[in-house]
Amino acid sequence: MKILTIRLTSPLQSYGDEATFERRTTGDYPSKSSIIGMIAAALGYSREDPRISQLNDLNFAVRIDQAGQILTDFHTVEWKKNVRKITYRDYIQDAVFVVAVGSNDDQQITKIHNALRHPHYQLFLGRRANVPAGVLLMEELDDKNPVTVLENLGWQVSPWSQKVYRKQNPGKMFPKVDIYADANLLNDHHSVMVKDRVGSFDQRNRYFGYRAMSTERVQLTHSCIAVDESTEHDALSAL
Repeated sequence: MKILTIRLTSPLQSYGDEATFERRTTGDYPSKSSIIGMIAAALGYSREDPRISQLNDLNFAVRIDQAGQILTDFHTVEWKKNVRKITYRDYIQDAVFVVAVGSNDDQQITKIHNALRHPHYQLFLGRRANVPAGVLLMEELDDKNPVTVLENLGWQVSPWSQKVYRKQNPGKMFPKVDIYADANLLNDHHSVMVKDRVGSFDQRNRYFGYRAMSTERVQLTHSCIAVDESTEHDALSAL
């Protein structure tokens, strides 16, 4: 199976939960439907494109490398004439996630990889205002499934965040992290049904079905991003 890993980070991210007019919450990690939406945008699919539903067949897993914190923003809106309401929107700030999508169709994964490198539509992490923090870091791998890739992939937080973690957790070099995946990728784990299967992104008839999801916690053993222990600073080095 061909696997594509995608590192997702941004000052703010938000992955829609059940929402009302007054309150829009966020999930704790990227949902499969949000990643399908991002891939569809990169490929140039319109919201009504029937090919979007085929992306549900991708194998999916996500790892929380840095959980971040919830930030609540508020907006004052004119609900109807001379009537104003305060609405609330939740975001995840300073989080780092690693998504892995897989398929037995190698060409499909390569096509998705190329599209994310050169997207047709703007990419965003949950909401349009939340663009990725730079070019997406991605890698294509051959492996059994996305979960095994994430179990063995190094920690992907910044050097500064690694230093903060080790200062707050003396004697520990790397954390335990949670992986959320399609239930068929974790057959020996308990599964739950989540409303996260794309039916349609059409704004006139948007709906989602259910899919089975499982989770596991794994101990990381190494980092993908080296930490520079030097304390020397050259203010002119960037010139």
